Amino acid sequence: MPTLPPRPPGPPDSLIDSLALSPALKALARQSVLRRYRKGVLLIQEGDVGDTIYLLLSGRVRVYASEQSPGGSGTERQITFGLHGPGEMVGEMSLDGGPRATSVITTEATSAGVFTRGLLLEQMAQQPALALELLTRVIGRARSALRDARNMALLDSYGRLSMLLDELAEPTADGIRPIDGRMTHSEIASRIGCSREMVSRLLKDLERGGYIDQVGQRLTLLRPLPLRW
Repeated sequence: MPTLPPRPPGPPDSLIDSLALSPALKALARQSVLRRYRKGVLLIQEGDVGDTIYLLLSGRVRVYASEQSPGGSGTERQITFGLHGPGEMVGEMSLDGGPRATSVITTEATSAGVFTRGLLLEQMAQQPALALELLTRVIGRARSALRDARNMALLDSYGRLSMLLDELAEPTADGIRPIDGRMTHSEIASRIGCSREMVSRLLKDLERGGYIDQVGQRLTLLRPLPLRW
């Protein structure tokens, strides 16, 4: 009788238990295969057909869509839909069997529990709570996309920037709100749909006004941002 190859190792229990995951997601994570990626690895390519899903265990990824700039210049424009970290899932939209709607790339060294659409469907059948949790996550992503589309249509560049900074900033007792993680001006521009030059100018103006502090790629909100600029 032929010997079956050993199953690839899964994430260690200590790593899974350190994350704020539901029991259903922890059970799924224990069935996944542990994979580690360096910064800049493209996990999912927009337009491809695939059934791989990633449960992030450490690091961070960026979800984005892109298109070639008009006029045949050969340059590419990107819009970022979100940055996701430990405990979050990417690739779950492959459940419908259609092509990937967005691309996903690592922005730092990242580890993930990797599994297939088939395993996820199997676990959902065994644990209805997992299906409900996944549905809640998808609805949350849809709400976020609708909010971003509304902001893009109704707010100017400053309005979109201030909303993003308020969303990313962590509240503290002294009122000074740091933004966790580093974001380049180009990354901010792709999140709010404007040019890098506009982002740089607005941030510099806010820094001169005493509203923010910039040290390298780290931002801190020193006081509430004005409604208009």
